[in-house]
Amino acid sequence: MKRFNIGILLCLSFLAISYFYVFSNNKKVVSTELKIGQPVESVLVPERISKQGLLGKNIFELKCQSCHGINAAGLHEIGPPLVHKIYEPSHHSDQSFYRAVALGVKAHHWPFGNMAAVEGLTQGDVKAIISYVRELQRENGIFWIKGQNNMNFFKLFV
Repeated sequence: MKRFNIGILLCLSFLAISYFYVFSNNKKVVSTELKIGQPVESVLVPERISKQGLLGKNIFELKCQSCHGINAAGLHEIGPPLVHKIYEPSHHSDQSFYRAVALGVKAHHWPFGNMAAVEGLTQGDVKAIISYVRELQRENGIFWIKGQNNMNFFKLFV
């Protein structure tokens, strides 16, 4: 008799747990989809930016921010974030930034469409923009120079 009661108790427990699991996982999902023009990434900004990086920031704000967003965070359905692993130097060297500005870029990683060439920027301007973007990337643990003391890189593993 006790075995029978234990069997029923186990069966009822199993059914209750199964019922709870099935129905607790069937909650309506609230959409977290971004709206057009919202930042794609959350970007940490370094406390200190080099002189060249500050110059690059100013140029970036004038020529790039309208598509790539504040602090290169990207803008949903407008332009990709440059503070993203895809744009680390091992995949997109500094030369790819020079080429993108001079020649434009055919869309290949993101569904944002093609990028037109950017008029009115010198190679020095682009160098400063690259400096700014790389400093943002370093602060966000994306870009690390071998042999450089960059504690933010190690924060990823602590």
